[in-house]
Parts: sequence; C-alpha cells; structure tokens
Amino acid sequence: MPRPPAVSTLPVLPTRPVVDPAAVVRGETWRISVLTDGLLRLEYAADGVFEDRASTFALNRDLPVPEFTVVDGPTHLEIRTARAHLTYDRGPFSTSGLSVQVRGNVSNYHSVWRFGEIAHDDANLGGTARTLDNVDGAVALEPGVLSRNGYAVLDDSRSLLLTDDGWVTPRDGSRTDLYVFTHGRDFDEALRDFHAVSGPTPVLPRFALGNWWSRYHRYTADSYRALIERFAAEGVPFSVSVIDMDWHLVDVEEKYGSGWTGYTWNRDLFPDPDAFLTWLHEHGLRVTLNVHPADGVRAYEELYPEMARALGRDPESGDPLAFDVTDREFLAAYFDVLHAELERGGVDFWWLDWQSGPHSRVAGIDPLWMLNHFHFLDNATTPDGKPRRPLTFSRYAGPGSHRYPVGFSGDSIVTWASLEFQPEFTATAANIGYGWWSHDIGGHMMGVKDDELATRWVQLGTFSPILRLHSASNPFATKEPWSFGTAAAAVMTDFLRLRHRLVPYLHTMNHRAARESLALVRPMYHSHPEAPEAYRVPTQFTFGSELVVAPITAPIERELQLGSVRAWLPAGEWVDVLTGLRYTGGREIVLHRDLTSIPALAPAGAILPLDGRDIPGNGTEHPGHLELLVVPGADGAFTLIEDDGAGDGLDPAGIARTAITWNQQTGVLEIAALVGDAAIVPAARTWSVALLGLAPDAVSRVLVDGEPVDAAVGPATPGTAARLAVTVADVPATSVVRVETSADPRPVPADVPTLLFALLDRAHVGYDLKRELYGILTADEPLTVRLSHLQARQVPRGLETALSEILLAQV
Repeated sequence: MPRPPAVSTLPVLPTRPVVDPAAVVRGETWRISVLTDGLLRLEYAADGVFEDRASTFALNRDLPVPEFTVVDGPTHLEIRTARAHLTYDRGPFSTSGLSVQVRGNVSNYHSVWRFGEIAHDDANLGGTARTLDNVDGAVALEPGVLSRNGYAVLDDSRSLLLTDDGWVTPRDGSRTDLYVFTHGRDFDEALRDFHAVSGPTPVLPRFALGNWWSRYHRYTADSYRALIERFAAEGVPFSVSVIDMDWHLVDVEEKYGSGWTGYTWNRDLFPDPDAFLTWLHEHGLRVTLNVHPADGVRAYEELYPEMARALGRDPESGDPLAFDVTDREFLAAYFDVLHAELERGGVDFWWLDWQSGPHSRVAGIDPLWMLNHFHFLDNATTPDGKPRRPLTFSRYAGPGSHRYPVGFSGDSIVTWASLEFQPEFTATAANIGYGWWSHDIGGHMMGVKDDELATRWVQLGTFSPILRLHSASNPFATKEPWSFGTAAAAVMTDFLRLRHRLVPYLHTMNHRAARESLALVRPMYHSHPEAPEAYRVPTQFTFGSELVVAPITAPIERELQLGSVRAWLPAGEWVDVLTGLRYTGGREIVLHRDLTSIPALAPAGAILPLDGRDIPGNGTEHPGHLELLVVPGADGAFTLIEDDGAGDGLDPAGIARTAITWNQQTGVLEIAALVGDAAIVPAARTWSVALLGLAPDAVSRVLVDGEPVDAAVGPATPGTAARLAVTVADVPATSVVRVETSADPRPVPADVPTLLFALLDRAHVGYDLKRELYGILTADEPLTVRLSHLQARQVPRGLETALSEILLAQV
C-alpha cells in the first residue's frame, strides 16, 4: 500500500515585509509608503485592502523611516523628501492626478513622472532579459531602476507573494503596487535602495569564480577523466565541472515520452557515478549536473518507487509523476528524494535548464522563479543537514532574481554579433541588481569555427562575472584551447590561467557586491553618471573597484593586423595592466591590440591582488603566494577579503581581511597584519609586489615587522607589463610587510620608437610607406608637428588611429 505523502519541509526565506507605520500615509483606497528618501511605494486598491506580504521583488519594507513632510491640502496631498515631491489628488491613480517630481538638477530631461505616462521611456537605461536563447546579436531588455531622467518605476502589481510558511500565492493584478525610484543620477544610491527592499546579492562560493568546463557531449567517465588530466598537463585550470544532460538516461522507450528529463545515471557511460564524482572532487572540481524537470518522474527512473511513495502513490502502477511546481508536496519530494539522493553521491549544485516559460498549472506562478527560489534555498543545506553557501544555475526570472545566482543566459549563437552584445548585456544587468551572469563563452551553437572570434570571447570571459566554456552537441563544436590554431590556443591558455590568478580579487569583489550592492561588472555611467561619454561606450565596463575593461568584439583590421575598440578614459592616469601602456584620461580614444590582449586598464593608485602562481591548479583555495599589481602615480588602498566558505559571508566570523596601502608621496607599499580569523589562510605566505613601470633601482628596502629582510628584486616575468617585482617569502599572516621605494616614484617612459616600429612592421601596407611614416613619427619635432604630418599623409584610418594611440600614450 502506498504511504501517505510526507509533510512538506520546504525552506523559508526570512522577510520583513511590513512598513513602519510612521512611514505610511494612507486613505481609504490608497496607501503611500516612504521607504527611503528616494523610493516610494504607491498602492491603490478599490476595496481598501492592501498587501503586506513579501513579494518576489520586495522582501524587506521595514526600513529606517526617512525624513519627509506631508501637506494635506484641500484638493491634493503632497509628500516631500530630500529627493522626491509627490502630488496626488487622492482619487484613482491617473496621469493628471498623480505625479512625482525628482528634486534637484537632473540634466536636461523631463524629471516628473506621471502615472500611466509612457513618454521619455527611452531614458530608462535598461535592465536585463530572461534569456539569450537563439539570439544573434542584441535583444530587447526589460527596464531597470536607473534612468537618464532621474526616475524609474518598478511595477510589482502581478508578482508572486510569499506566505509566512514559505509557500507562495499569486496576485490577480487588480491592485496597483508601484515602486518609484527618484534618485536622479545617484545610481549607486538607487541600487542600494533596490537591494535594501529586495535583499542583498548573496556571496558566491569561492569555487564559482574560477573556470567552468561545460560541453554538451556524450562523455564517458574514462573520457572525461582523460580530458581533465589533459587540461592539467596543458596547465589549464578549472574549478567547476558542468556535466550536460547525457549524464542521465536519454534514450527512453517511446511510451515514456522524451529523454530530456532524467534522474538516473547512464551507467553505460558512468558505471560508478559516485566514484567518478569523488575523482572530480579529488582533482579540485565542484560538480553541477544539467536537469530539465518539465517531464516529471517516469516509471523507468531508479528513484521512481521512492518518489511515488513520498507522494502517496502506488509505485506498482507505473503512472507518471507529473512535474507540478505549484504542488507543495511534489516540490518537497522533488528535493528530498530526487535531488538529495544525487547530492549524496557528490553533486554540488544544479543547472536548471528548460523551465524558461512563465506558465504553470496555477495562473501567475512562474515555474522558473519557483525553481530558482527553492533550489537556491535547498542548496543552503547538504542532504545530511549541514549548512553550506548555496548556489544554483538558471535563467533570469524577473526583479529579485539577483538573490538566486548564478544566471544562465541561454544558448547563444556563435557570431561576432553575439560577442558584441554580451558585454553590454552583462553590464546593463547591474541596473536591476543582477550581477552574476554566466554566458556560453565562445557561443553555443551554429556559426563557424573562427580562431579569432573564439579567442576574443575567452578574453571577454576572463573579465566576466563567470567564465564558463560551452558548446553544442556537435563533434566539431569544441572549446578546448588545443582544438584551435597554435597562436589562438596559447592566448586562450594564458587568459584561462589569468582568470584563476584573479580569484583573490574576484572573491573580494564578491563580498563587495553583497555588502555594498556594487556588481562586479558595471556600465561606465554608474561611476560617472554626469559624463556624456560614459553612455557612449556600451561595451566598456568597470570590473570591480580597480579595473576598466574595453573588450575587442570585432575582427581585426586586415591592413593593420590589430583589433580595435572605441573607449573612454575618465580623467586621471591609466595603465593597461596587460601591456604596460600608459594613458592620460579625460578623453575618448581608439585602442588597438593584437590577438594576445584586450585593454584592461587600472587608474593610478590601483592595487590588484592575484594568485602568485603563473600556472594555478584546479580549485580556488587561498593561495600561499600572492602577487600585488600596484600602479604608482596616486595613493591607493585595497582590503583583501578571504573567508572560510561557510555561512552567508555577511557574518564577520569566518572572514579574514588584509589591508594594503600605497602612499605615492613616500613611495611606500604596506601590507598590514591580517585582521580576523587567521586560521582561514596559510600560516605563512610569499608576497610579491609588482610596481608597474618602475625601474629595479627604485626599491630601497623591504621590511617585515619593522626589520629589514632580504627580498628578490628585479624586472617582471618576460611577456608581462613592464614592472618592478619584489618578492619576500615565509611571511606570517600576522606580520606587516613594508616595501619602500624612492619618494614620489615615477614610471620609466615607454620606448615609443620601438612600439611604433613593431606596429608598422605588423601592418600590411607598403614598405616604402612604413619607412616614411616611421621617419616622420620619430623625427626630432614637436608632437603636434608629427601628428599633423601623419594626418596630412592620409594613411588608412585604422593605421592613423593606432599610430596616434602610441604617440599620445603618456601625454
């Protein structure tokens, strides 16, 4: 006899949805909540019943009450805060009766929002989209909470509501529920308010920040192990193994339907799954399996009998157990039976595929949101009840989805147009708080094999939130570096190694995203909202606190043999950390790079912590050797954050901080003693300090805890940006390291003639023209004269801008 269904044990998300009454102004059919000085909640309900439950967007409305004034006039109500002025006639919301003015100067745009008005919608800076499936190039974006005209409106009227016991209930849309953001161009504050209401971005497990290997391919356990060993032999590190759908049975009898959904290992391919997953863990990899849950559980599945009993069904019947995300008991069994059993065998988290449609058996309940929400909460606990830092991997399901990283952007098409759009798509998602997109790096399907395109995509992936190589089920669609030409393979390998070297920096930015509501990848206008140029470079972005990246997303120019990108450098001094080229900012510029590099620029004073190993291994453990890239020219400070990987990452316990400062006037770099849990990091470390552009004789001495020590001092590794390298070994975590250079040190000037010669030598133009141009540009003449000669010579435009870039570097 079947047993009765188990009582649901779904986890509950903590919420604080009820607004402090002191922040509420209301009438019989309307309610206005002043959540912050820049964020108003406007509700209208004809029956006078308002919603105090949390929604998929709004978890925490119980915020400190801001200062505001209310003028209750005879015909209109007025509410004023430091940022907003609301005027309302107390009737049904209408264009003439309800408006909110953004206070302060907001450019030349109309800065008054009126209910129902669509005008100036182009001012919204966009958010993100549910998926890039089958998209070749750009796709329309949903709105975000930032705009050029200073206001944005998030309509929460139809979102799901969260009940106190952890379940959900849909709304019918009959009540109006709007969140009006009135922050002007204070984009950072707008996003802080967004996160204050919707919840913080979680701290990702550190392993998510390394390279992910993913391919839709019928691997066997032996062929997969051979692949991982080949990667290790080639010095290509990974931290996550993504195993696509062929891990489970896919060739099923026709009576059961399709083989897309499955929960039973294909033992012809993986005869001992537990041993296979153990081997991957032993080799530094975490594992996620692809799952398409739409077809439920059929009788051929190994776990069918247990799943049937958990649902009170007769396992002998063989009746299919339909996937029903609206059935609480089914969802509980879905986790407690299906996924828990596979997790006991070694699965770390799940790749949720397929459920990208918005419809379920209950109108208003989006199965994608449900899966994202409950998978993430379920992953916070191991099957044996131990807490862990959760992770899931799925498509975007609307505002509030930032709480369920990592995002899977779908099956992109292998074209330059797809590559061109990805940096803009990634950065713009920060406008709706969605900071952890994972794209199919290299593209998923269609297209043609193109070494240059694949290389440029890996370079972008290195400076993306997540780097996951992926390809379609096609024997010719491969992403292993060695499957491309020798030159491309070498560059891809270098950038995949660089990604793992960046993990100390990335994990610090991971904590910053959670604590400060600042995504890793952000559009340039976030930090420079008043600069018109910041809006004209959609593919350029800030990559954490220390870098600006301008990826090259178009083929090389044939004559020049260089790729190029139009960029904007804010005021100040900038150094490309990959090439060592220096630039004075405050200008738009065309940057050129050969296939080995893309522009990755740091301002003077930047401090970039890296894994000190040239060839990191698999995994993302705290390294015993750390390298600091330091850009002299201005004061700088950086606090390295490391943690024990437990909890939500927001609790100070289990966190170690190391403060690093650079004083330009004195020329001193100081690494302070670790603060926090010293047991987290190696007891002693090797520290390398790379001072970009300085000569070796700039260092006067190195001290540990005030005592001079011997240190290796010399130029950097060949092939990297010119820099002075200082290395001191066996430094206890609680010690202070001090590297002293000359006062106010300045970089060694670039060898401009050598750079010009190399560029001209590479160019596919006439030899006589090369000689003539080289003579003009290296002549003992003022720069203005040399540039005028170059412009008058009417050389190809790409060659002119490339030569000008070198001449104007460091000017």
